[in-house]
Formats: sequence, C-alpha cells, structure tokens
Amino acid sequence: MTFDQLIIFCVLISTLFLFVFSKWRYDLVACLALIMVALSGTVPMNRIFAGFGHPAVITVAAVLIISRGLQNSGLIEIIAKWIMKVGKNRTIELTLLLVIVVTISGFMNNVGALAIMMPVAIQIARKNKRSPSYLLMPLAFGSLLGGLITMIGTPPNIIIGTMRMANGDQAFSMFDFAPVGVGVALAGIIYMIVIGWRFIPDRKGQASTDELFHIKEYTTEVTIPEDSELVGKQLSHLETLVESAITIIGLVRGKRRLLAPSGFETIWANDILIVEANPESLKNFLDVTNFEMVGNDDEVEGVLESDKVVLIETIISTNSPIVGKNARGLHLRWRYGVNLLAVARHGERLEDRLARIRFEVGDILLLQVPKESIQETLSLLGCLPLAKRELRIGQPRRIIASLAIFGIAILCAVTGFFPVEIAFTCAALAMAILNLIPLKEIYQSVDWPVIVLLGAMIPLGEAMENTGGAALVGNTIVDITQSMDASMTLGILLVITIILSNVMNNAAVAVLMAPIAISIAQRLLASPDPFLMTVAIGASSPFLTPIGHQSNALVMGPGGYNFGDYWKMGIFLTLIVILVTIPLILNVWPLYPDTIKFR
Repeated sequence: MTFDQLIIFCVLISTLFLFVFSKWRYDLVACLALIMVALSGTVPMNRIFAGFGHPAVITVAAVLIISRGLQNSGLIEIIAKWIMKVGKNRTIELTLLLVIVVTISGFMNNVGALAIMMPVAIQIARKNKRSPSYLLMPLAFGSLLGGLITMIGTPPNIIIGTMRMANGDQAFSMFDFAPVGVGVALAGIIYMIVIGWRFIPDRKGQASTDELFHIKEYTTEVTIPEDSELVGKQLSHLETLVESAITIIGLVRGKRRLLAPSGFETIWANDILIVEANPESLKNFLDVTNFEMVGNDDEVEGVLESDKVVLIETIISTNSPIVGKNARGLHLRWRYGVNLLAVARHGERLEDRLARIRFEVGDILLLQVPKESIQETLSLLGCLPLAKRELRIGQPRRIIASLAIFGIAILCAVTGFFPVEIAFTCAALAMAILNLIPLKEIYQSVDWPVIVLLGAMIPLGEAMENTGGAALVGNTIVDITQSMDASMTLGILLVITIILSNVMNNAAVAVLMAPIAISIAQRLLASPDPFLMTVAIGASSPFLTPIGHQSNALVMGPGGYNFGDYWKMGIFLTLIVILVTIPLILNVWPLYPDTIKFR
C-alpha cells in the first residue's frame, strides 16, 4: 500500500464513520473529507472543486427542478384524488399506491413522489379506519424501487450513468437501467403486496387530528377581568409567565376576532383568549394570571379554523431549516404568522412545553396557518403536508406544457441529440421561463446538501481510482472469489453496496463504489457494465434502516415505526433484490463484451 493509498483510505474510513454516526450533516462531512485530501496532496489543488461542475451534479439539480415543475402542474395530484375513490380492499389499496409511486418516482425525485402520495395513503387509512403503518413503509420502499427504472430516477443512477465514461465508453442512456430496474421493481411490488405488509407492526401511527392531538379537549376560552394587572401587556408576555405548555391561538374582542394573533397584540379588559393547553397547564396558567374560564364551544370552533386560517398537519423533512431548533428561537408566530399547536413524535403527542421542543426530522406538527400562505409557509419551514392537504389541481395548459417539455427533454437525451445534463437543464429553464415553476421555487426545489455532497465526493472517488485504492479493493474482492463463479463476485459487490447504502447517503455510496466496480471488471478482463449496474441497484436498495434514505426517514413518524421495524419487512425485500438482480444483470449485461445482448 502506497502513502497516497493510505491517506485516501484513512480519509474514507473516517468519512464513513462520521456518516454512520451522523454527528455532523453529510454535506459538511463530505466537504471536510475533500479539504483533507486536498491538503494531503492526494487531489491536485486545481481539481478540488471540479466535482461541482461534473455532469452528474448538474443533472441531479436539473431533475430536482423539473420534479417541482411536474408537481406544480397538478397532474400527479389529479391521479392521487382518483386513488381516494378506491374501496376498502387492502390489497387493491396497496397495489394502486405502489404501482403509481413506482411509476412516478422513475421520472421524478424519490422524495417528491413520496411527498405527493403520503397524504393520500394516510387519508385512505383514515377513511377505512386502519393504521397507516401498513401503507407507508411499502410506499417509501416503492419510491426507492421506482428510482431503479430510469437514469433520472435517483442520483446514484445519474452518477453511474456518467461514470461509464471513465472507462472510455459512452454514458448510459435514459432507459438502459429499465430492463433490470423494472424486473427488480416488479419483484419488490409483488413481495410487498402478497407477503411483505404482514411483517409490518400495526402501529398507532398518524391517526386523525382529533385522535392524535385531542385538540378540542385541549382548547378552551378564558376572559381577562377588568381589574387584571395584565391589561395593557402584550400577549407574548402571558406565555412567559408559566412554565407550562400553553399556546394562545385566538383572541375575541367584542365582534372582532383575531386568528393566530401576533405576540405584540395588546391585552384589553374583557378580551376573550382562546388557549390551547392540557388541563394541568391550564390550571397553572389560571392560577398565575387570575383569568376566568368561559367555555363557549362556538367561539373555539370559529377561531381554530375559518375562511382565513386552517389547521394543517405537517411533517418535518430531512433538510428542513428548523431541525434542531425550537419554536421560541424560530419566532414562528412573529416571522411566519404560524401558531404551533402540538408536536407528535413516533405516533405520540409530546407533552413538553411547545416553545422548548427541539424539532427532529419526521416530527409531526399541528399548525394553525393563514389559508392564503400555506404553500409558501410550508416551503420556508421545510415541511410537507400530511392532512387537510389542499389538492392543487392544475390547469390543463400547465399539465400539457409540463409534460411536453419533460417529454422533449427525455427524447433529446434518449436519441443523443443533447447530453442528458444539457437536455434537462434546458427543460428546467423552459419551465422557469413559462412560469410553470415560480423563480422563488427554483432554488428551494434543489436539495443543496445532496449537491454539495456530490460535488465534494466526486474528487474523492477520482482519487480512489488515481491512487490505485479502487484497484486494491477490487483485487481483494476478486482474490476472495477467484475460486467461485463470476456471479458470486457480482453478488459480493451488491451486498457490500447495499450494506453501505443502509448507513450512508446513497449518492455517496455510488461515488465510492463505482471506481471499485470498474477495477474489478478490469481485473477480470470483463465489461464494466454489469458491475456498474450492480452498484446502481445496491446503492438504491436501503431497506433495512430508516437512515438509509430520506424516504425511509419521512414515514417513520407518520407510521409510528421504531428503528427496528424496517428490517422486519426489509430483510426479505433485500434478499429478493439480490436474488433477482444478479440473474437479470448477467442476462441483460453479460460479463464479456463479445456476448453483450443489450445496448
């Protein structure tokens, strides 16, 4: 082992350790690794930031923007509304949801596809009085399986598609992934429909608003006496008087109602406050303030929801800016005009004081939001709607225009008229020019941590290859399997990739494993195609943990799952993926060039 190889392996092992234990976010870890290899001289200084201009990075960003444009068109939500009409047959429900999420995630971002279908699954479960846990995990896994079908279905496919050029060949085209990807996806769908759902624990999960949060039981009216010392104070002052969890969600002053009132609103005598608090907190609040309970349910109903404000359940997404922060520090009411009414985690309502709860990915928030600013507010908070989602049924012109632009981009990429990164960048630009995606949403739609991760990790992957580190690992795998059939080599490569994908970002896994795959092929004097395809499948098959992919993490809270619930269904799905993938790859992409049947 050379000194440069020692350096790159030390950096990569340290990076893997930090990825697994998640002390720092993965994009920060990747940048730190990049600086380390740059300072050590393993990556030349003039190549440090070359990864940010890599075609894979550009393509991923363009695909994310196009995905938002397709969401804005309303086409997918029309399909989702149609699904809501299905009956109570569990198999039909699951089949429809899986087929649709697999199909749409083949052509748009996995998380975007899941975000559209997750509220539908929850509403179906509620309508049929079942726990949504039996639908949400298969839905998340289905979004991952759908990504296997096309090159733009998931970032690892885009990376693998461009990495093929490193061996002197053309990049994989749009549907080169389909013969294997469709087969694996079909096998996964059949397993989850027939057997897999039976391994999912029947969790409480995301019950309805009334069942999970009991909001009516926690909401009451209090009135301010004329002789109160708090007359003339601001509302924000009231919430600091007690250590209990109270939220002022409305104010009634004569015939005037203030919905989600500002904390700067001044208190008047005889004002009626609509307060959300549990019985113990309410008692403490009344003892300290000497306010009096009134108890008029009609007023409560009118303030909780009206033609101006709505209650909406949301889930905190993986890249939300509010993760790790609390409501007090974020000034939710002052900055966004939002009232936080309740927080649930793993299917249970948190009873701590709301202002002090530090938000985590997958937390479910019950928010009181001005109706006209729902979409903008959720986008700023990095939250996805779960319940009472207002379906944005697009205009026919927008649907046709979005599909036409997307179809032309695919046609240009498939025919080779434009490279895929150019075709999809042009499509994203066209959607912006035609206002199919507002300019302010363009940058919001890009998953910047993933972009930074890719830009930082690609030079590390190149360093693995240039220093001979990839060849060293590849030779070790070949030496271990030299007395076995070549399919065993592919199997071991697939298993290693799947294990890594369950504990670190799948895009990073593809960047690290692709050079190793090429090195194995070179050692065996074989085509690199089956080995690269193996890495593509393995990098997108994290079915054992909730941390392997954003889709898995997002359903954890609404489904009420524990960390260990994933492997119960995921272990057999992983085995099916392995058993189906290797024969398909060897049939479609044989090991030796003179027998290749498919291009």
